[in-house]
Amino acid sequence: MKVSVIGTGKTGSAVAELLGEDAVLFNSSNKPNADKLSETDIAIVFVNADAAETVSEELLEAGIPAVWGTTGYKWHGDLPERVKEANARWVIGSNFSLGMNLVRKAITLFGKGASLLKDAKFHIHEVHHVHKKDAPSGTAISWQQWLNRDATISSDRQGDVKGIHTLEIKTENETITLTHEAETRRLFAEGAVWTANYLLKHPHIAPGFYKFEDIFDRAYSETI
Repeated sequence: MKVSVIGTGKTGSAVAELLGEDAVLFNSSNKPNADKLSETDIAIVFVNADAAETVSEELLEAGIPAVWGTTGYKWHGDLPERVKEANARWVIGSNFSLGMNLVRKAITLFGKGASLLKDAKFHIHEVHHVHKKDAPSGTAISWQQWLNRDATISSDRQGDVKGIHTLEIKTENETITLTHEAETRRLFAEGAVWTANYLLKHPHIAPGFYKFEDIFDRAYSETI
């Protein structure tokens, strides 16, 4: 397969390294346009929120599948319908760790079972590198959504931390802690490439706008 890798920052560069000769690189020096994009099978996008608008328009015109790792961008409400009209399939993820999605299933169980605990309080803390602009992280917000409980979120920015997320559930008599730590950005690159491969191997998936967890759950259901 030929993959348009849009954005060659730290994670995008890791994607390109994994793909090798299959990668066609686009960045501020070689901007993507619909004609160039349509010559590839799929796009993997790791650009900042400021660039997302322009890239999305070019991808819609190209009509190819896309895997998006952009965070901190508010997607337009009509985008799912426009993606369908373009006969494209887009997957959006705040965190492409497959392990993180196993954590998601655990957090969902914690949220449902927490009604059995007396006066439980929920706190999510996330740590990322000092260059990350959005806070709280998209992953921390996702954790709160998966938990489906009122939870405080705190953020910290330290050095070159790839991502540490911790959920603490505290009652008067006990504390439950769940932590996920990303050791390398290659983790997210591998997940994005896995998603791209999954889309291309399952062409029957209907055109539309999907969350990464939707695709993960499809694959998960095939293993059980």
